[in-house]
Amino acid sequence: MSTQTELANQAAALAVKAQEVALLAQRAAEAAAPMAAAAQPFLLLLTIFLMACFVGYYVVWSVTPALHSPLMGVTNAISSVIVVGAILAAAGAESGTARFFGFLAVVLASVNIFGGFLVTRRMLSMFQKKKG
Repeated sequence: MSTQTELANQAAALAVKAQEVALLAQRAAEAAAPMAAAAQPFLLLLTIFLMACFVGYYVVWSVTPALHSPLMGVTNAISSVIVVGAILAAAGAESGTARFFGFLAVVLASVNIFGGFLVTRRMLSMFQKKKG
């Protein structure tokens, strides 16, 4: 009988410790909730950005030279949408840092658009007959 009593006492002690651990876990979850709520959108957007980088890299490098000009036209159209989004993001930003990054996005997308038009124009001029 003493073995059963000892086992019951150990089980009771383990139950008390399990309750203490559950309480500590609950307190830790409550303390971490604000951080998790703030980090979750950032991680989601970072994941989307990284996936877009990988997909864009593989799509661009697998394009044949014959499709380069139409692809440049499409990227110019996409970049123009990005410029509009960046302007809206910069205009609605509350912090100076967000406005700076919005402005930087507008500048980089604009450079991409104008560079794309220059490259497309040069490539199309290669297919024209020479005068003279």
